[in-house]
Amino acid sequence: MTAVLVAAGAFLMTLIGGWVAQRTGDRRHLVLGFAAGLMLGVVAFDLLPEALHQAPEEVHGVPQALLMFAAGFLAIHIVERAVAIHRGHEEEYAEHSHGHRDSHGRSSGQGGGHNHGHSHGHNHGRANGSSRPDAERHQGVGLTAAMALVGHSVMDGFAIGAAFQAGTTVGTVVAIAVVAHDFADGFNTYTITRLYGNNKRRALALLAADALAPVTGAAITLLFTISEHLLGLYLGFFAGFLLYLATSDILPEAHSPHPSRTTLLCTLAGVGFMWLVIGFAS
Repeated sequence: MTAVLVAAGAFLMTLIGGWVAQRTGDRRHLVLGFAAGLMLGVVAFDLLPEALHQAPEEVHGVPQALLMFAAGFLAIHIVERAVAIHRGHEEEYAEHSHGHRDSHGRSSGQGGGHNHGHSHGHNHGRANGSSRPDAERHQGVGLTAAMALVGHSVMDGFAIGAAFQAGTTVGTVVAIAVVAHDFADGFNTYTITRLYGNNKRRALALLAADALAPVTGAAITLLFTISEHLLGLYLGFFAGFLLYLATSDILPEAHSPHPSRTTLLCTLAGVGFMWLVIGFAS
């Protein structure tokens, strides 16, 4: 039961992290820069070392945890490329249709004007119809990322429970690390969900799920345990997933409207914060 009570602290920290992300207003680029730093820190100082510790067995000279790390990075890359390819074809089609209508309008006089209006309306409808599924797929990437963070938070709670099974001292050390970086989890869950075009209501729902996840994970340890090996493989996969989001989506988004040193400093601050958290907890 001690583990479940400690996980309640993680619940509160997750909500606080999401609240901070929500209240940033026009400083969104700073939030995104800081979030990317937190994610890089979580990957480098927490997820990968733990994954390598729990799944060190090698396949053709490479630890299984690192193979899963690469698989996680490539999995989200493939999903995002599929969305980007669809969007690219849609824009190409729209441009081609627009050029065709202009040429037709110039050569047909008044009658061509009628056809131009008809063609524009027809193609505009098709563009709207096709962009909606594309937007939904783009939002789906954000939802998948947020759900992965929720899954990670379940594992956080599980880690607290497993550590307390090993002993009070070990449990306390792990609990400090988990509670501290669950602030980052809540922050990132809300930020990522909104970044991909999901509405505030959906982001808050996922934040609530992320907050409840550590308590759920801790409660699971009262029933059964998961093998260290499987946990290590999961952590490696999730580390690759997070690294892609941080470097390919969040950092470019942070710097595109405000390419400033302040954003870069926020990223460095995020990395440094996670370094301090892991260092104090070790």
